[in-house]
Parts: sequence; structure tokens; C-alpha cells
Amino acid sequence: MTNPIRIGFCTDLSGPYQSVDGPSGAAAIRMAIADMSGSVAGRSVELLLGDHRNDPNEAAAIAARWYREQDVDVVISGVNSDTSLAMTSVATEVGKPILVVVAGTSVQTRERANRNVIQDAYDTVALATVPGLVLSSQGKKRWFYITADYAFGRELETHGRAAVRAGGGTVVGSVLNPHEANDFKPFVQAALDSGAQVLGLANGHSELIKAMAAMTRMGVRQRMTLVGLLTFVGDIHEMGLAEAQGLYLADSWFWTRDEASRAWAKRFHASEKVMPSSLQAADYSAVTQYLRAVGATGGTDAKAVIGHLRGATLNDVYVRNGRIRADGTMLHDMYLLRVKAPDRSTGPWDVYDLVATVPGAEAFPDSR
Repeated sequence: MTNPIRIGFCTDLSGPYQSVDGPSGAAAIRMAIADMSGSVAGRSVELLLGDHRNDPNEAAAIAARWYREQDVDVVISGVNSDTSLAMTSVATEVGKPILVVVAGTSVQTRERANRNVIQDAYDTVALATVPGLVLSSQGKKRWFYITADYAFGRELETHGRAAVRAGGGTVVGSVLNPHEANDFKPFVQAALDSGAQVLGLANGHSELIKAMAAMTRMGVRQRMTLVGLLTFVGDIHEMGLAEAQGLYLADSWFWTRDEASRAWAKRFHASEKVMPSSLQAADYSAVTQYLRAVGATGGTDAKAVIGHLRGATLNDVYVRNGRIRADGTMLHDMYLLRVKAPDRSTGPWDVYDLVATVPGAEAFPDSR
């Protein structure tokens, strides 16, 4: 009997980050497998799920067990940068592929780049570079950051500062918010007092939502341009357009981008009852591209599959003309989006206007 192709998907399946990836990310991967008719190169495809519970030690243990004991051919790394770094270390050690989709730390393709590690969707560089570069170049020169006081938030601010400088702007100040802070009024007041034109929120999800609520109460939207550096369609849906309108953000995909995206998103919605985040679409893409590489090379040999991926031009419902740079970063278009006012939306999930499309080489500047 021919061994199946085994794909392991390890993410937050039950905790605070499950909505952006989680069980619906697994559903997107199942869609990719189904769209390949469930088999490639004469072998069936199996999906294994792992819940790392946002614990790097648990993530490393899952990846090691999969690679070493269960013959998993590739791991798809879901949400949480710390857990992803733990899994990429295991993949590097055993010499097998890991496709990083939902974890955004740039460390994976900079300080710890490895041939078997591919960062598919986004990273802190692109999330901060796109709004910093575009808005500064448009005349919004004076920036202030409210930054989550942990590695991911500090990365966002660091890359944002570089982009603002590149666009001819300046950062007039910043303040750190403790992880899981509840009262954002002091941080928002510091931004108002700074005289900045733009307020960059280098935090995400619950902290972003609490910060936006504070800014609504304090009338900040009328005085500053607001930018969410880690913002997804589910966050906007949860806040509602009345509160989120006017917020700028960078993302790698949005479901109203084109007809193919709309059609895929409607398939996803039929089973999940929500519209997909960019990262759930990227889960689909990563597995699609991996399975195509298996088909092209005739098997799951890690060197052959990674070589094919690194030499290919990648296209599917998520990525257009993607190319993998030597450091493992997939270069592709990123989008600067602006949240619609309620009277401009055609439905509950129609939330974005496209402001600018930034080519991959500009969105993901090389660190070398």
C-alpha cells in the first residue's frame, strides 16, 4: 500500500486567536485537498490537526512527533510567532518543509532563515511597511505608535519607523501598552498630545478593539488618521463599521478583490458562516501550492519539493505571480485598505475600499 501524503496543521484551535485561523483555517485546507480530488501523484492526502494552545513547547512537541514518528511530510504553521519559531526549529533540525502562514515574525526569514522554511502570507515587515510608506508618501508625515509590549508589537513598530522614514516622514513618539491592557485612554491621550497626524496601532485583535473603542469615545477619528498594523476582516466585523470606519490597514488578500476571490469566499462561507480572513485563504494557497509541487516532482522528497516551490511562479485564488526569495519570503502584492463608512457597504462583510496595491519587492524589503 502506498503511504499517504501527510500534512500537519498546527495552530490555535481553541484559544484567543482561533477566529483568524483555527478550525476555519483547517476547513480552508480541506477545500484545497478536495480541489486536488483528495490525491496527488497516486497517493491520498491526509490532514492532521494540532492545537498548540499558544505554548511554544507544545508546538515543538507536536512538530517533532509528526515529523519523526508519524511521517508527516509538511507542517503548516498557524497563528502565534513564538509557537511558529519553535516549529521552524524542529523543521530545520529534521530537514523537512514547514510553510509558515499565520505567524508574522520576520525572524523566520531573517535571523533564522533556512531553505526548508517558507513564509507564505505576510510578516511584520509588510504589515508595517505598506501603510508607513504609502501614507507618508501621500503627505501624512508625522506618526505616533501605540505598541503592544511584546516582541511582535515591537517588530511592527521597528519596521513601521523604517517605512515612515523611507516615505519622508518622522515618528514623533510612541508608547508601549502592556499585553492585554484594558484601559487605552492614557495611551490615546499621549498620541493626541504629540501633535502627530497618524496613529499607528502596533497591536492586534482584543487590544486593537479596545483601543478603537477608546478612540471613538475620545473623538480621535476627527483629529488623526488611524492605522491598524495587525487587522483582519473578523476584527472589523466584530467592531462594526460605525466604529471601524476610516481605519487603514495592510493585508495580503481580501475577499472582494476579484471575482475568483468572491467565488472562493462564498464557498468558504457556505460551510463556515463567516467570510474568510486573508490567512485562511493563505492556508488554502499554501497547501494548494505544496500539493502542486508534489505532483510536479512526483513525490514528497523534501529537497525536490522545496526546490520546485522556490523556482516556481505561484498563482491561485490567493496569490498572484508569487515568487519565493532566497530568504524564504514569498513576494507578492500587498494591499493598503481603508474601512468603509456604513452607508457605502453593500452587506455585513463588505468592509474595505482598496487604496493602493504595493508590489512584493516594495512591501517586503530585503534586509540584506
